[in-house]
Amino acid sequence: MLGESKSDILKLVPDGVKPITLFFNKGTDSDSIVAEINSCKLNYPIIAKPDMGERGWQVEKITEEASLRKYILESPVDFIIQEYIDLPVELGVFYYRLPDQEKGEVSSIVVKDMLKVTGDGRSTLRELMMRYDRAKLQVETLEKARDLTEVPRDGVEIELVSIGNHGKGTTFLNGNHLITEELTRQFDQLSKQVDGFFYGRYDLRCASYEALYRGEMKIMELNGAGAEPAHIYHPGFSIVEAYRVLFKHWKILGQISRANNKKGVKYMTLKEAKEVWTRLKTKQATA
Repeated sequence: MLGESKSDILKLVPDGVKPITLFFNKGTDSDSIVAEINSCKLNYPIIAKPDMGERGWQVEKITEEASLRKYILESPVDFIIQEYIDLPVELGVFYYRLPDQEKGEVSSIVVKDMLKVTGDGRSTLRELMMRYDRAKLQVETLEKARDLTEVPRDGVEIELVSIGNHGKGTTFLNGNHLITEELTRQFDQLSKQVDGFFYGRYDLRCASYEALYRGEMKIMELNGAGAEPAHIYHPGFSIVEAYRVLFKHWKILGQISRANNKKGVKYMTLKEAKEVWTRLKTKQATA
């Protein structure tokens, strides 16, 4: 719930469904990092992100070594370098299972619609972005990374950001119509291989929905107790229904916690929670 390490959690996920992921401490020499990346035969682009972070903070798609070295030098926290998964469908699949039950439930799927614009043959990328409220907020950031004077051809769709996060302009869409018995079986099978996991959201990419149902996917992150059923952020989704969904999931989280406690898993004490919270706030302040 607090202060979890992305790299430690990914170690629990089966190798066949996760990208190559390397952890580095803040201040690690850039030459040694570049050497390790090369030894793993990671090709650009790659993804760099904090080992403890959320909502897209400090997440970057890096296309060449100079930008990587700059990221290493400027990173205020421990970070991970991850293989970039160039698959067209990005989803967040929420799954839970009570510890004494064999079958769990896929309760939420969010489809991530990346920030993009469509050319008209006359307007620059910047002009196209300024006509779109969601894109306006990203102009200042994107003009540091790409040429926004480019004029896309009429009808050509340009993806501006390839990182599926609200803070980077992605639209979250309700994909609950994709939930099937076959999908639940796939995530039952997968989740039982992740030691101690009963509740959370898989952030993943796949080639198609058909591939997803076959279990062919790459899991970029697995978020636990602090995760949300993100389909509730679909534009126009009822706020009353959103709270109903959240309360339902928090109730289930409590049931799982009590069931695990009966099996010998200790609750976090208030003192421990305060210590973790203080450590996180201090790290954020220095970052």
